[in-house]
Formats: sequence, structure tokens, C-alpha cells
Amino acid sequence: MERKPTIISLYTGAGGLDYGFEAAGFRTSVAVEMNHASCETLRHNRSFPVIERDIHDVPSSEILETAKVDVGEASLVIGGPPCQPFSKSGYWATGDAARLDDPRAGTLGAFMRVLEDTLPHAFVLENVGGMAYAGKAEGVAFLLDWVRDINRRTGSHYQPVCRVLRAADYGVPQVRERFFMVAARDGQTFRFPAATHGAADTNGQLELRGALEPYRTAWDALGDLCVEPAEDLAPRGKWAELLPSIPEGENYLWHTERGGGLPLFGWRRRFWSFLLKLAKDRPSWTLQAQPGPATGPFHWDSRRLSMREMCRLQTFPDDVVIQGGRTAIQRQVGNAVPSLLAEVLGRAIRTQLLGGTAPREGLRLMPPVRTPVPQPVTPSPVPDRFRRLAGEHPAHPGKGQGYRAARWHQAQTSS
Repeated sequence: MERKPTIISLYTGAGGLDYGFEAAGFRTSVAVEMNHASCETLRHNRSFPVIERDIHDVPSSEILETAKVDVGEASLVIGGPPCQPFSKSGYWATGDAARLDDPRAGTLGAFMRVLEDTLPHAFVLENVGGMAYAGKAEGVAFLLDWVRDINRRTGSHYQPVCRVLRAADYGVPQVRERFFMVAARDGQTFRFPAATHGAADTNGQLELRGALEPYRTAWDALGDLCVEPAEDLAPRGKWAELLPSIPEGENYLWHTERGGGLPLFGWRRRFWSFLLKLAKDRPSWTLQAQPGPATGPFHWDSRRLSMREMCRLQTFPDDVVIQGGRTAIQRQVGNAVPSLLAEVLGRAIRTQLLGGTAPREGLRLMPPVRTPVPQPVTPSPVPDRFRRLAGEHPAHPGKGQGYRAARWHQAQTSS
């Protein structure tokens, strides 16, 4: 039997990467995570050792000792340093933030320190898609420079390959983009797997050319689930009663002058996720880690998503139970990497870089196709108390000119 390659997992969170690599035949030998709720989730679901401390306070020697491996023995170091400065919100109002000066970007350096001290056969660094935005790729340049320094100091030959992957293109029932950097110590060049899924038109025919399967949908992920009676999923906040009036797959834009409902809001005056609802026949939109009460995606039944539903959209194994209250669960699942995407990468890394054999069976975390897809839920009338908002509302004036940008500029001029 082929021995399972070992993983040192950093910034493990709820374990999205780890569950995917586990499905690809890897074994996590140690996880480093400072968030208590995430550590409780890991301990509840898996038996690998968890170091519950800030990585900056954990010597690499302790990581190696806990993992029971020597320098150079681990198959992989994996991790997603939490770098809020590189997310979309990290652009703030103008996109001019010096993101590497933000102290939260120091997590990148901590990952690289452990990489240099442990020298695994390969590494996988994951982050938000904004890490590689055009004209804002200083984070990638920082990492590439650091890897070159590691090669020079240690005699290793890591040659990083980077790409932003769209999870839905690989069968994940969620539109979510993540940045990945992969490199092997011996200098082998990693080839990212080609997309396997694409969008279908109204006739069910693929819009993209090639042998692609249709995207897995929210119904594929959630169609067999029932709500646990003890889980309170009622929407919250001042807009909760408006949610049933929005059709599946729509958001607040339905209630603008360009939508099909009442003109209650100005065009593009809100975030895209405001009052956003899932459509059964499409992938979910990106799950949020810290949503407000009106932030979707919401279920097509006009309620919040359950813990199990969020896990399904992230393709976590069904035996995983997220620990903590509602806020802690949302944060853990929303910050995670879809496990199926990690499984796809893990299989490619194992065969390309580690000399493993290609598995004969299909992807373990791929959602099944569920047919037929039920008809959309009929939206309800707009409640009377919202009808007074109907009228003319100005559209968003353009990039960098909205309410949020105006507040930012006002703060700058008054400081």
C-alpha cells in the first residue's frame, strides 16, 4: 500500500484545505491555528495534533517535533495566511492602500519562515483572489522574492507557479475565486489542472467549448437536506420581511428601476450580496465570513443557510460538524477553501510532484447531480411598510464616487 504523504498545515481554520487533501490521500501531521472555535472544530472532527497559538509564537522546531518529522521529510506545507489587505474590501474606497505595510500582511512572512525551516518536498500557499489583481500584485512579488532567498540560503529549488482558480470550474457548487501558489523543492514545475465544468445556456448546452460538464448547482449541493428544528435560521434586521419578495437568483437590484419589482433602491447603490438569494439551478455565490443581517446568499426559502448547507456549498465532508455559535460557524465556513478544490489540487500535486499514482476512483467530494430541479419559489408581494420607499432613487454615479468613497475622502481631508 502506498504510504500517505504528510502535511504540515498552517492557518488551518476549520480545515477546508485539509479535508480536501485528505480526500486526495494525504495525512495532516500537525495543524497550527490560533482561533479557538476553529481548533475546537478540528479536534471534534479529526485526530491530528493541533497547536492552538499564534504562529508567530510557535517555533518551527515545535512544529516539526509535533508532526514527528525532520527537516526535509514533510511532503507538503499548506496554508492560507489570513490577509485581509488583499481582499476586495482591502482596496477600501480608492484601491491605493499600501497593503504590505498593513500589519495583517505579516502572516505571509510567518508562512515563509516555517517553509524555510521545514523544507517540505512541496508547498501550497492559498489566499484571496485579490492577491493577484492586476496592478496590485505586490504580495505575489514579495512571496517570489522570499522564495528566491530561501533557495539561495538552503540550496533548494522551489519554482513557484501561481494562479487564481474559480472553484465552480472544478465542480464546487459555489462561485468563489482563490489564489494558489505551488512549488516543489526539486524544481519540478507544477501544472494546474484544467477546468472540468462550465456554464450552460438556457437549452442546457455548454457555452464553453470542450468536454466540460455543467456547473454543479445549489440544488445539487442542498437538494437532499432538511433543516434541523433546533437551528434558528430566520432572517434578521430591518430588511428581513422584504426578502420573500425577491425571486430566486436575484438581489436588491430586483427592486430598482431596472429590475422587475418596485423601485425601492438606487441602481448599484448597495453591495451585490445585499438581499441576495440562491437559485436552485446555478452555483451559489461566495459565502461570506462576516455578513451583516441583510447579506446573502440566503436560501431560496427566504431564510439563512444552515450549518450543514454552508458546509455542503464548501464541499466539506458530511462527517464534519462546525463548532461554536452562529457567528463562529459563519466565520469558519466563510473563510475556508472549498474542500473539493483542494482535493483536485491534491491529486495533481501527488501525481506530478510526489511520484504518486493517479487514483482510479472519481473525486470523493464531488456533489452528485440531482434531477429534476424543482421550479423556483414564487416571490411574495412587497409588504406595505416598504411600499412607501417606492419612487425615484439615483443610480450609483460610478467607481470611486459613491457614498462610501465620499465618506472616505471627507475623512482624509478632515484629518
